[in-house]
Amino acid sequence: MPIRSPASRTGRPRSATADAAILAATRAALVELGWSKLTLGDVATRAGVAKTTLYRRWAGKNELVVDAVAELFDELELPDSGSLAADIEGVVLQFAAILARPEAKSGLMAVVTEATRDDALRSRIRASVVDRQKRLVVEGRSRAQERGELPPETDPAAASRTEDLIFDMVAGAVVHRTLVSGEPVDEEWVRGFTLVLLRGLAGETAHPAAG
Repeated sequence: MPIRSPASRTGRPRSATADAAILAATRAALVELGWSKLTLGDVATRAGVAKTTLYRRWAGKNELVVDAVAELFDELELPDSGSLAADIEGVVLQFAAILARPEAKSGLMAVVTEATRDDALRSRIRASVVDRQKRLVVEGRSRAQERGELPPETDPAAASRTEDLIFDMVAGAVVHRTLVSGEPVDEEWVRGFTLVLLRGLAGETAHPAAG
């Protein structure tokens, strides 16, 4: 999946190769140095680019780390397993596996902490991670509707609210369990979580305006 970069600036065209190297170097630095010791200079050295190259692309460390972590979540794919339950279980296990990676864990926790006092950074996280990954919810609901597992949508506004709720429940539960509680997201937990989620979806289809 192509890298979603920050807004383009004047000057020479962006290099996708340089961007990929910079984001990979950022993740490597996160693992080796941690958030507090990571600097743009260190990332530039690891990526083999000039420090000015980073400053032309990112305003600072916060934005760079968000984009480096967001690229990891772009690896998520919704499996076509034949049922909504199996599809949910598959993507949740993928999500948990990404969160278990040291670069994702340290990067996400760091930028979320910084975002509590930085509205612009919070908006960037929403655009780069949350909004981009809601595609999985849209795809999963559409596929389930084609199978007849869920009824078709008649109210676009209600459909959008439901998609937001589904994403919040899945992401919130998995992030909390892996990064806060430190408990495993194994197949048994995922099956139980999926069952609860599907029961909620069954109730939501009867009351689309709820929430």
